[in-house]
Amino acid sequence: MKREPDAYAVPSAPAVVETVTRTTCPYCGVGCGVIATVDEGGSVSVKGDPDHPANFGRLCSKGSALAETLSLDDRLLHPEVGGIRASWDEALDLVAGKFAETIREHGPDSVAFYGSGQFLTEDYYVANKLMKGFIGSGNIDTNSRLCMASSVAGHKRAFGSDTVPGTYTDLEAADLVVLVGSNLAWCHPVVFQRIAAAKDKRPDMKVVTVDPRRTATSEIADLHLSIAPGGDVALFNGLLVHLTRAGAVDSAYVADHTVGLTEALNVAAGRSADLEADTGLSRADLDAFFDLFAGTEKVVTVYSQGVNQSVTGTDKVNAIINCHLLTGRIGREGMGPFSITGQPNAMGGREVGGLANQLAAHMDIGNPDDHDRVGRFWQAPALAHEPGLKAVDLFKAVADGSVKAVWIMATNPVDSLPNADEVARALELCPFVVVTEVMKQTDATKYADVLLPALGWGEKDGTVTNSERRVSRQRAFLDAPGEARGDWWILTEVACRMGFASAFAYERPADVFREHAALSGFENEGNRDFDLSGLVDIDDKAFDEMLPVQWPFRAGEPTAQASEDKRFFSAGRFYTPDRKARFIPTEVKPLALDAGFDMLLNTGRVRDQWHTMTRTGKAARLTSHIAEPFAELNPVDADRLGILPAGLVEVTSRYGRAVVRALVTERQRKGSVFVPMHWTGQNSAKGRIDAVVAPPTDPISGQPGLKATAVNTRPYAARWYGFAVLRDRPETIPADYFALGRSRGGYRLELAGRDETLAVDALFDALIAPLPGDERLAYHDRTRHVSRHAVFRNGVLVAALFVGPEPVAASRSYLVDRLSADAMDPRDRLKLLAGRAGAEEPDKGAIVCSCFDVGVNTITEAILAGTAMTVDAVGKALRAGTNCGSCRSEIGRLIDACCVQKTG
Repeated sequence: MKREPDAYAVPSAPAVVETVTRTTCPYCGVGCGVIATVDEGGSVSVKGDPDHPANFGRLCSKGSALAETLSLDDRLLHPEVGGIRASWDEALDLVAGKFAETIREHGPDSVAFYGSGQFLTEDYYVANKLMKGFIGSGNIDTNSRLCMASSVAGHKRAFGSDTVPGTYTDLEAADLVVLVGSNLAWCHPVVFQRIAAAKDKRPDMKVVTVDPRRTATSEIADLHLSIAPGGDVALFNGLLVHLTRAGAVDSAYVADHTVGLTEALNVAAGRSADLEADTGLSRADLDAFFDLFAGTEKVVTVYSQGVNQSVTGTDKVNAIINCHLLTGRIGREGMGPFSITGQPNAMGGREVGGLANQLAAHMDIGNPDDHDRVGRFWQAPALAHEPGLKAVDLFKAVADGSVKAVWIMATNPVDSLPNADEVARALELCPFVVVTEVMKQTDATKYADVLLPALGWGEKDGTVTNSERRVSRQRAFLDAPGEARGDWWILTEVACRMGFASAFAYERPADVFREHAALSGFENEGNRDFDLSGLVDIDDKAFDEMLPVQWPFRAGEPTAQASEDKRFFSAGRFYTPDRKARFIPTEVKPLALDAGFDMLLNTGRVRDQWHTMTRTGKAARLTSHIAEPFAELNPVDADRLGILPAGLVEVTSRYGRAVVRALVTERQRKGSVFVPMHWTGQNSAKGRIDAVVAPPTDPISGQPGLKATAVNTRPYAARWYGFAVLRDRPETIPADYFALGRSRGGYRLELAGRDETLAVDALFDALIAPLPGDERLAYHDRTRHVSRHAVFRNGVLVAALFVGPEPVAASRSYLVDRLSADAMDPRDRLKLLAGRAGAEEPDKGAIVCSCFDVGVNTITEAILAGTAMTVDAVGKALRAGTNCGSCRSEIGRLIDACCVQKTG
């Protein structure tokens, strides 16, 4: 896709040859290698890197569409102060001056940084060094607190260090993969594809999914456990007891390399009689899982946000680890607990101490020896002695005035933190807010006193670390647009202006990386897990050419050391004082609904979107699969509450409310409702689900419980509904409910309102703003209160609007396609007002395969015709599922449903 020009873009010499750059995907923690090609005309294309050991050429739907997210139309391209364009010197002087003034008057803990797993490691390192080392406060935290802080805490309690023991190859070598709280098929699709491919090759390989929802991941499961929310500790405590009774204990490993088993077992056994009630699972399902785990040597337990995002998340992590320590199934091929991170550089942030309770290089802020070591290395006499405020508490401190200056970088806490409306109010009250961003308009940037333009993917340069501890390069292949700069550079400039120039004399990311690697090896004689000292002397050219490398990579080791040599803990040697792992007693704490509420809200991701959609929302094909926020409910709950399929739903808690579309499905557990977290105030009226989420956190990790908020879910009584396709984004959307998304040729818009009388013409004019000379067609059925409008400019569709008293039944895919079509003849214009194609142009239906724009109706017709009875056959006939593979499980469900239909 060609990168769109912009008035503020720095002109560059036209390319004369095609350039090919190996880089890394900026989405999830899988860390896929990407090959980006820029042709002579400046158009960019991407494909998976077949040589990268994380993905071997595979990409998911999001990664495949990266080239479509590089436009400059909505970028922040120059600094702004008070909403007015400013020079870099003016903006940086103001930031440095305000922070210095606040520190002088109120102390170092009156300021804070809030960063992101979207940072490169070099950005993270400089931010952490500046705040903890030279400002002298621990008040730097990150949105990674929201995704993996409980894993960090659980690892440290058990291992003495934040160590992920295994590698991706273990997932393929395992005979049993247990996926706990992880919709891997949608959230980490390439790792899911690796597991699915291994299972195809070895049909005896088993997969168990543990999740209140039967997600796309469950399609490859031999056993799905629809666990009650919060039941994970009970499940793995029960497993620990069963493994002991079944004789599955590795007694030698336990005796030689662990302590604390007796207490952990006593706590687990003390509630075993309540196991069915605590987990919500039948005795038969529990026995099947326990027997499978006990009888299989090679077991990997993969866990993600369903475990971490809980007020008991750290205990959940340790309950899982306890079972692997008991059986000695850790650090060997095909064995071990495996935390998979949500963000592209959550691991890199952990390496440099990006969390408020850490020091760099996996050292502890509260450990006197670590504190002395880092202080000497950085020559930082003001190094913070105490942990800072964790994310949720940080913004509470902003709200109560304890933190008077906050710098938000590469993230959007107004949408992603729990109790998000309070976060917005906190920023509104804060005396000084700085936001470093790629996008000009987000729900956080409107609160900024100073806006600083950052480089985005394809423009910035540095390193990231994936979930298996593999460090990869993210390389620039595009010129910096406008005045945008790298985050490390912005932070360095502020540090210099605050008087710390000698400690921040970086000229390029490689300088930061070398210091990061040197600190990892400083006074490290194998007593710390994180070690990149083998790269201390890497020069600029070697850094530019650096291949993916897995840590530990100690000085003197060969560069291409195999992954098998990178596993931890097969022979013990943990990072506790006695080098033994700790069994951690984990108590069951059943969830209870608050009085006055009758359901539990679970939040998470969908297949084709990422975080708050600032990047993925720009790619039209990524909105084709799921175009608006939804509430997934079980049919029993929907019937009980009077909620109709595709109707609107109001989800309310003590903290806020959201309005979303109803998705009624038996895949959802009764008593629970799932709503995705991607929609913001930029693309929806009431879709910010984290405004509803409760703020309590895990007492150990500080991670909020984003998976279990007490809510009421009720029908939203709209009096009218609408759907529109528009070539241009509307400036205002006068509707109580809306969801706006990109489409080919423009935008698609779902609408609803509570007005007793709707002025359709006024709504149309507000959305479209027709020009003189435009042709307008309209249809009104006053009996049914249905109106349909379309505007054409030179015969080409500009916009169409459908309004009625019920959800609009028009074909979305047909209308969206018309936006990118040529001039329409009069007959086709009338067909457009009907809202669907005629018999000569079959309706492809809702999009299943976004890579090739294949709809559910097209796939269903091929299956019912008998020409495509397997997923591979559908791919051969229609191409669906043959690119990224993210839709293969959905195709499989369609095949199963059609087979039931044919035999029914």
